Amino acid sequence: MQDLSAPDENRALGQAILTIDLGALADNWRQLAERAVDAECAAVVKANGYGLGVEPVARALSAAGCETFFVAHLSEGEILRKLAPEVRIFVLNGLAPGASKIYARAGLIPVLGSLPELAQWSDFCRRDGAPHPAAIHIDTGMNRLGLSAADLPRARALMAGFTPVLAMSHFVSAEDTSAPRNRRQIERFHEACNQLPPLPASLCNSSGMFLEEAPFLDLTRPGYALYGGNPTPGSDNPMRRVVGLTAVVLQVRDIPGGETAGYNGRWTAPSRRKLATINIGYADGFLRSGSEGEIGVDVFAGGTFCPVVGRISMDLSIIDISEAASLSRGDRVEILGPNIGVDDLAAQAGTIGYEILTNLGRRYHREYVGEATPAATAGAAGTL
Repeated sequence: MQDLSAPDENRALGQAILTIDLGALADNWRQLAERAVDAECAAVVKANGYGLGVEPVARALSAAGCETFFVAHLSEGEILRKLAPEVRIFVLNGLAPGASKIYARAGLIPVLGSLPELAQWSDFCRRDGAPHPAAIHIDTGMNRLGLSAADLPRARALMAGFTPVLAMSHFVSAEDTSAPRNRRQIERFHEACNQLPPLPASLCNSSGMFLEEAPFLDLTRPGYALYGGNPTPGSDNPMRRVVGLTAVVLQVRDIPGGETAGYNGRWTAPSRRKLATINIGYADGFLRSGSEGEIGVDVFAGGTFCPVVGRISMDLSIIDISEAASLSRGDRVEILGPNIGVDDLAAQAGTIGYEILTNLGRRYHREYVGEATPAATAGAAGTL
């Protein structure tokens, strides 16, 4: 990662800085691709590349060798297609009503998860005179999207109107390696696939790739692990860290014991304390839930962990730096980095790392380092 202490013209502006290591991102994909043995390794880049900017993320992954991508929405697929004309793009949320022509025109592959979707796509392909591709989503326990076992006979008949290119399902609890439902889902998926014409198959998400007998099948589709999230909770993270985030100290003050800090005076100083106000708040994705307890999440400042005190507000947060080395206006503190991982911050805030990543704010100065490095930008890269 780039040295966050090094001065440059943009840092003088006093913005919080989000550093994204595209080399680590690419290495994470390569590691997962090697792990997938004989299966193709795709990449999930929905939600603006998990908050990191879909354009640099997709370019780095494509340069590393990734040829298949998954997004959630049609609008995300259209943007990605303009960035990557040659790759395969699957749209996980399926076929939007009345939008079949848009998918076909952009070369997007809808993941069909209901009989009405299959009927709509089949009818469109017949009218268009072209058997456009689609994936078949089978529900094996999530009860969110996907065909039920009872839908499969009718689904098989409707598939005659288009070109099915993939059968897929989604794990419910792959991060829990001991969950019996993992085995049940694998069995249900194989049973469902046996009722359909022979198709390439996909079941593994990030955590699914680390199950003891991971069903790599023909295609894996990691997301979170690519961005440095731990796909094996409770064990060491096998992935490289991708994201760093620092904020700026705006003011330092000493307060006596008994004084409160932040909205509604939720925190009271137990003794004389030194506080620093930093330029990051919930509008930047520094979640308000991280200050719901008497003591909030930690940041790393002055060589030690410093807790957030008082409620995180929209643009500002207060940290207790009483135990830290001397800090002054303009100094930087680590929100994410070598000492605080995405999963660490999430656990302290009572959420998951996915929410931390996908809420990373647009006000950060973003710096991309490593492979496929574009020019640094002051706003969020990508528009998904």
